[in-house]
Amino acid sequence: MKTHRADIILSGALAIIAILALGVWWHTRSPFQLEVRHPGQDGSPQTAPGSGSSAGPVAVAGKPVNGNGAASKLLAEWPGFRGPKRDGINDEKVSLARSWPPQGPPVLWRLTLGEGYASPAIAHGCLYLLDYDEAAGADTMRCLSLDDGREIWRNSYKVVLTRNHGISRTMPVVAGDYVISFGPRCHIACWSAKTGECLWLMDLVGQQRAVVPRWYAGQCPLIDKDRLILAPCGDSLLIAVDYKTGKVLWKSPNPRRWEMTHVSIVPMDIQGRRTYVYCGSGGVAGVAADDGTLLWDTTAWPVQFAHAPSPLPLPDDRIFLSSGYGAKTGAMLLHITGQGSRFSAAVAAEFTPQQFNSEQQTPILFRDHIFGVRKRGGGQLVCMDLQGKEIWNSGADRFGHGPYMLADNCILAMDNSGRLVLAEAKTDSYQRLASFQAIEDGHDAWGPMSLAGGRLILRDLTRMACLDIASH
Repeated sequence: MKTHRADIILSGALAIIAILALGVWWHTRSPFQLEVRHPGQDGSPQTAPGSGSSAGPVAVAGKPVNGNGAASKLLAEWPGFRGPKRDGINDEKVSLARSWPPQGPPVLWRLTLGEGYASPAIAHGCLYLLDYDEAAGADTMRCLSLDDGREIWRNSYKVVLTRNHGISRTMPVVAGDYVISFGPRCHIACWSAKTGECLWLMDLVGQQRAVVPRWYAGQCPLIDKDRLILAPCGDSLLIAVDYKTGKVLWKSPNPRRWEMTHVSIVPMDIQGRRTYVYCGSGGVAGVAADDGTLLWDTTAWPVQFAHAPSPLPLPDDRIFLSSGYGAKTGAMLLHITGQGSRFSAAVAAEFTPQQFNSEQQTPILFRDHIFGVRKRGGGQLVCMDLQGKEIWNSGADRFGHGPYMLADNCILAMDNSGRLVLAEAKTDSYQRLASFQAIEDGHDAWGPMSLAGGRLILRDLTRMACLDIASH
């Protein structure tokens, strides 16, 4: 009986202590709301360090490993995202074949890659591709021969990644003897184009407090004159870096605390002032190229979920924006006004998703018309005037989320499954010239195309092909 009574007293005392402890916790608890974070919710593997933290292993590049490939004597260039002018247009004086045989144009070589949508830059007779080597667990810069796809050199740094709608998504940029890459978890690396030596390596998460986007980084680095321009969207919205040394030259403020999207930065001259335009997680901003001053920003553009298409500069200080996730707004025209350091952005027009939207690819300005693939309806190619009015669409030719570009007054467009179409770049009607299955049993053929010297580089989720589409 005494033992039972002692047990009751002990249990009561423990209960009182627990209640007092709960009261102390209640009055001293953190004011921030906590929520369950599911593995892979933001694109990060379960074992990787937190996206906004510098914790975890520091990435260190290894030594270059040489292959048996050799650079091509063809020195035409496609040095980065959307080409030399970052406009999706190839201006080379190379005539393209206006018709293809039933088997299509000659396929010079094919190659198997790690999963993703990363495309190569072309320079020095080489392709420069940031791939992911799953066996090694490393982001890997590969230098390949433009002639046959054989590897000339490779170099890498360790980083833990898992498949998340693919892995690698970005195109490097080449400036002289330097190649800059932007890795899935926001590592910026500078490589020697000739030897593959890593000259410097920057971690935007650890050094700039960037947050890795949900489906890994999709931002392609921009080199403007002697500077590398990046959008970490951490402590700073944009930063300028000496691409030869990795030294940060200026930082722009990030007053709204926007986070990184999949958008790539676009240079634009507004009222004679060089400006960098970027879509962050809460809207659009313009930053002065000379010193990083935030010239204007607006929350009028409803950035949805995962924004990928870059802003498209138009004449008269206007910008065409498009996305593929909004239910009400598919595209928007902004008009930028002001001078000096005082600018503002006003909405000039809005378009429903039925009129135009785009989930992945950036539209192209050509002959005062906007060419783009609309997500609604299976991905019709459309031509619009500068006010966004549709002039024509491609009808039964539909391209899903596939890439497109212009060259020699032609449109090259590929659908999700790797079917390539050649059409006239006309502003009054759609006219298909040729088509063929460039990638057999293609899957998620979404990576941007690269074209240099009549050689077209295409890829799907795991394969790359080089086609000779020049007129011979």
